Amino acid sequence: MPSNRLLQPAAALLSASTRRVKPATCGRLYEAARQAHTSSQSLGISARPRPTLRTTSRLPAVAPRGARSIFIQTEQTPNPDALKFLPNHRVLPENVSTPFIEYLNPRSTIAPPYPSPLAAQLMAIDGVTAVFYGPDFITVTKSPDANWVHIRPEVFSLITEAITSGQEIVAVSKKEGGEDGQETAEEDSLSYNENDSEVVGMIKELLETRIRPAIQEDGGDIEFRGFEDGYVKLKLRGACRTCDSSTVTLKNGIEGMLMHYIEEVKGVHQVMDQEEEIALREFQKFEEKLRQQKGPDAAPTTPGKGSLDSVPG
Repeated sequence: MPSNRLLQPAAALLSASTRRVKPATCGRLYEAARQAHTSSQSLGISARPRPTLRTTSRLPAVAPRGARSIFIQTEQTPNPDALKFLPNHRVLPENVSTPFIEYLNPRSTIAPPYPSPLAAQLMAIDGVTAVFYGPDFITVTKSPDANWVHIRPEVFSLITEAITSGQEIVAVSKKEGGEDGQETAEEDSLSYNENDSEVVGMIKELLETRIRPAIQEDGGDIEFRGFEDGYVKLKLRGACRTCDSSTVTLKNGIEGMLMHYIEEVKGVHQVMDQEEEIALREFQKFEEKLRQQKGPDAAPTTPGKGSLDSVPG
């Protein structure tokens, strides 16, 4: 009992003191908050709507797509004269069956079946010799004497403008047949065909699943041209088409893998266009002249079977 009598006055005293202190304490907190609010207003720091919501409401319907697409990445390729640009945007239309489009001269960019305003602008850049479209990347090839320091900013600017403006990258013309200099495949040469033999089917599957991804990673593509007498005929595209190491890629990489998994394959032959064959012959003449100047003990300059350095005498 005595303890209860002692606790009750203490509780009453504490309650009374709390009532006396609380208004004063809250008043000081309120005053401090009010002063902080007034100071923030004087400094221009005031509560505002979230800028993200306000900005989004003012953007047009296609802006988010353009905003995502302006981030363009570049990747080096084994070919020093070719750069791969990834615009974070699909390049080839979904209604186009071909796996790639390659423009080798300005006239081909405006010719059917796949004219491209962007390719025409890229080909107009001084030093650009070819434009290659993959599913989601663009490979630009320059002449050996041109400098990427001058070409790359212009390529960036044109690709960014084309995507953000909603410009159609590739148009589909109703007229059939391609113009000289425009390299396409009416259908994917690696796609399944019911008329293919079992060996050809295995070759295509291996090329599609194991080899094409690596070639596309280097800014190019690969085309199957046939299988005769144990030899696979292939055509390299994009950055790999003019790469000095294309022979090494075919012989050491592709040929080795095909021969390892498919016993019927004896080797790989690279199919070249007429212009490429002329360029190769000219290079071989230059190489032969250079080797004669260096002497018979000169180190090989062109690796691979069938090169000048592998020919006796």
